[in-house]
Amino acid sequence: MRFLVYDRLLGIGDDHWIEDDRGDKAFLVDGKALRLRDTWELKDAQGRVLVGIHRKMFALRDTMVIERAGEPLATVRRKRLSLLRNHYLITLADGTELDVSGKILDREFAVEYDGELLAVVSRRLLTVRDTYGIDIVREDADPALLIALTVCVIHLAEKEREDE
Repeated sequence: MRFLVYDRLLGIGDDHWIEDDRGDKAFLVDGKALRLRDTWELKDAQGRVLVGIHRKMFALRDTMVIERAGEPLATVRRKRLSLLRNHYLITLADGTELDVSGKILDREFAVEYDGELLAVVSRRLLTVRDTYGIDIVREDADPALLIALTVCVIHLAEKEREDE
């Protein structure tokens, strides 16, 4: 499965469509303006909320939380003690850990579980400007979760760059 994401996606308060590889609208990222924290909802094409995304307000490190039906689904934060600056750890509610590493700001990175590739984020193969693709490798993977993880990791990396 491949999805196309336009880089302006991360604007808070804006709504942006994510398209599938046929150009059909697959997901809507609904940015919630006028909130004290960074907040989005990822909706399907019919407008149903699949996951909510928000920045955790009181955390030692910048942390994003992904929720499904009001329950925590995943926590995203930069990996501590990593030699790689662009290395993020995702902890799922059941304790499973996913690893994200690569050139986050260049939109060239991978999502892995226990060394197995789940998804690749890249803009290399696309000719559309300011667009990157999310290629989901495993058929049993949750596309909404992987798209939400991508949004979180990019947002955290850009926020970290702004704070420098």
